[in-house]
Amino acid sequence: MYEDLKKVIEESNNIIFFGGAGVSTESNIPDFRSQAGIYNNTYPYPAETMISSDFFYDHQKEFFDFYFNEMIYLDAKPNNAHIALAKLEKIGKLKAIITQNIDGLHQKAGSYCVYELHGSIHRNRCQRCNEFYSLEDVIRLRDYQGIPKCEKCHCTIKPEVVLYGESLDMKVMENAIHAIASADVLIVGGTSLVVYPAAGLIQYFKGKKLILINKAITQMDHQADIVIHEPIGEVLKEFILDNQNL
Repeated sequence: MYEDLKKVIEESNNIIFFGGAGVSTESNIPDFRSQAGIYNNTYPYPAETMISSDFFYDHQKEFFDFYFNEMIYLDAKPNNAHIALAKLEKIGKLKAIITQNIDGLHQKAGSYCVYELHGSIHRNRCQRCNEFYSLEDVIRLRDYQGIPKCEKCHCTIKPEVVLYGESLDMKVMENAIHAIASADVLIVGGTSLVVYPAAGLIQYFKGKKLILINKAITQMDHQADIVIHEPIGEVLKEFILDNQNL
């Protein structure tokens, strides 16, 4: 199985990567559903509620308390998975990354073509005047109540992340669908494939090899050509970073 994966990576020049929270857990960013995940932490409301659109508008202080405590990891650095994928892109084998993560670590590792299905903590906008703010700006602008306010109009700044109750960006979705539909090889990693509509993107793949790399079993394992139940950073390090043929 491992030799098959090595051969696929070496021979293909049209690879797409689709990843989830498991890609960033090796950067010490917790996932959502595991035993140590965000959904199992204790808060006054369920985590799903606290990162919903309705909660953002109705309970802004509580929303930002949760958001800054659970969604922002300033010390996180790209791990072997991010670095390996950036290498694949640089040498022309990887055409795009499609990620459910909002941490920006793929770009920090050096990847350029990244479709962020759920947005990014690094993009923020005023709800009234649409002024753009970086993550550093938002952290700086938190007032004594913990709510970042626009410097121009003093309205609340909202992170450009997709909250529960909001739709995904259709342009990003269209780009992701086109990338998957055009790929010869699709590597799916660090995702349980239970979050829709993102998980539904796999159905658009019509290429030669579907590869799944995830510590736990997924509902798509039986459809994949290669399945590896190991941490994705370790796998990609071995077959990309340590591969002398790449």
